Amino acid sequence: MLRFIHAADIHLDSPLAGLCLRAEHRADDFVKAPRRAFERLIDHALRERVDLFLIAGDLFDGDWRDFSTGLFFVSQMARLHGAGIPVGIIKGNHDAVSVVTRTLNLPPNVHLFGSARPETWEPPGLGVAVHGQSFPNRAVPENIALDYPAPRPGLLNIGLLHTSLDGRPGHAAYAPCALRDLTARGYDYWALGHVHGREVVSQSPWVVYPGNLQGRHANETGAKGFTLVTAEGQTIRSAEAVTADVVRWARVTADLTGCDTFDDACGRIGRGLVTELEAADGRALAVRLTLSGRTAAHRRIAGDLERTRAECAALAERAGDVWIERVVVETAEPGRDGPPSADAFAELLRTVEAIKADPLEMAELRQDLEQALAKVPAPARRLVGLEDLDEARLASVLDGAAATLLHHLLDGSR
Repeated sequence: MLRFIHAADIHLDSPLAGLCLRAEHRADDFVKAPRRAFERLIDHALRERVDLFLIAGDLFDGDWRDFSTGLFFVSQMARLHGAGIPVGIIKGNHDAVSVVTRTLNLPPNVHLFGSARPETWEPPGLGVAVHGQSFPNRAVPENIALDYPAPRPGLLNIGLLHTSLDGRPGHAAYAPCALRDLTARGYDYWALGHVHGREVVSQSPWVVYPGNLQGRHANETGAKGFTLVTAEGQTIRSAEAVTADVVRWARVTADLTGCDTFDDACGRIGRGLVTELEAADGRALAVRLTLSGRTAAHRRIAGDLERTRAECAALAERAGDVWIERVVVETAEPGRDGPPSADAFAELLRTVEAIKADPLEMAELRQDLEQALAKVPAPARRLVGLEDLDEARLASVLDGAAATLLHHLLDGSR
């Protein structure tokens, strides 16, 4: 019986600069999360006394800012060396040979695959042949899997490959290939990297993405970790997902339909955060919070966004180890399906509805906003959710502006 760890997309010391600015007093948690998750991975390898340790690319997030990144990695590899665990690594698009320019000598248990061509590594005494190739550059448009060596007879053959396979949403097409290209090689297990969501692509043979080790933003939600593989001879018996993340990301939508007051809305938001935290397996929780639904509290929620965000942050503190990354307001007033009823503010509301219904007005609004936002740095646009001005986002901007005006007009009339 042989057991090995298959990890990928660790992104050690990922900068997360914009995120850390928003996190304020929680910034240290996010800066250290990739290292702490990696330590958990090494702890598991030592505790389980695995026979082999494989990393399928993007160990690093890019070139090191200083040598502390490399020193940390060497220290963790030395722990595995002390336990007699061999390590095989390929470089991916983020840590390609041309990208990471600083280097340190690695412990003798570490085999770093070259980038010139695919090669085969047989760690002594395990009955295993690992085939792999590092990325020479950030972009590799070729199907390098076609050149991987033939399987070694009588050994457990593992392919180590950083690839988009035949395409995965949200991931650039690096070293693209078809599943049939992999199955045709005759290997017993393909240890893939690059896609940040865990996916068992095939079980005959096994083709697995373990996902990334630690979620880094709100699009990388849910449990993150690595794969523990058990083999008997040349047969894969299991490929078990093991969680290692330190901070768990989640998207939480609080439907505030029917909430008559802002206090009612806060109660519902708070309960939603507590429920999500309970599902995070004791980890700190980072949340992108969306407020939706038709509620009488809409003007209060959308009309004073600064206070709404502060109230949500306070609810997160009360819920436990929760941090709000962003609050997205998508609420609406009750009974706004048709033209607004006649009241002191009907003209404002009718104007907003007319603009939303007029494609030319919406196009002009988009053009004006794009011109204004052209001077805003991309991280700042992402922070306020204006990176993509589609129809829904434009309508949301208009509704938010109307709600803000109504809120302040109503306050001024009291």
